[in-house]
Amino acid sequence: MKNINFEKKIKLSNYTTIKVGGFAEYFSKPNTSSEFINLIKWSNLNNQQCRVIGAGSNVLINNVLLKGLTICTKKMRSIKIESHSGIVVADSGVMLPTMSNMLAKNGLQGGEWTVGIPGTVGGALYMNAGSGKLSLAKNLLSVQVIDTKTLEISEIEKKDINFQYRSSPFQQNNLLIISAKLLFEPQGNIKQLLKTTKENLKRKTETQPYDLPSFGSVFKNPTNTYAGKLIEEVGLKGFKIGDAEISTMHGNFIVNNSSANSKDILDLITVIQQKVLQKKGIFLQPEVRMIGFDYP
Repeated sequence: MKNINFEKKIKLSNYTTIKVGGFAEYFSKPNTSSEFINLIKWSNLNNQQCRVIGAGSNVLINNVLLKGLTICTKKMRSIKIESHSGIVVADSGVMLPTMSNMLAKNGLQGGEWTVGIPGTVGGALYMNAGSGKLSLAKNLLSVQVIDTKTLEISEIEKKDINFQYRSSPFQQNNLLIISAKLLFEPQGNIKQLLKTTKENLKRKTETQPYDLPSFGSVFKNPTNTYAGKLIEEVGLKGFKIGDAEISTMHGNFIVNNSSANSKDILDLITVIQQKVLQKKGIFLQPEVRMIGFDYP
């Protein structure tokens, strides 16, 4: 099989935004969708477990050896933009801030908010990532996927995908996202769109701890309130376990001060859940995807 390039025993902390993680038995960074598809086929034919990470911004990887193949999509950067129609076709590895700036430069409206999300298109659809009431799923027309069991490649329309708050069927099924077709509003004012995009990024960097390694938001917001607000109200801002700390800037962020490990972070997540449940009667659900844990 052509285009099968992988490395062995690769340190995954270099591929997560919180700079924590064990080792991958096999690891690969495909440049194209065809290389990506070949890797999925290789793992299937060799009975290897296969997992995909994008920018590594919403994952906590245990400090263990992860058996099988870990694929990082960050080099899959193909993006085609039709300025006149507003249709965008993007590989799953395209970074959201990159896409956001390209949309603005092409006069396409509706993606300005994505500039502050340090994830990929595939990761954003897998997690149904968003900001406030906005999410990338709202702009989705269809996704191209591969079934890891049958190796069948298909196009699924948005109407056939049951997106929910910070959740998608891709978290449970055998389908991996290859690329996405999205629709944005064309013929916008480019100067204004660039200004709004820049302002959105400025607002994010001023209110969230971008200077230290973190996941982004750790917990989903419960109905009618905010996880960060609850964490702040129970007095946990600045609380530390090892080198993992609940950000003093934003309660729903955990930062790695230098050498935090996965246990420190998981323990901190558990402390937050217990204290908020005890004092507020609300159980906070993690937004972060746990890999290599026996976490429910």
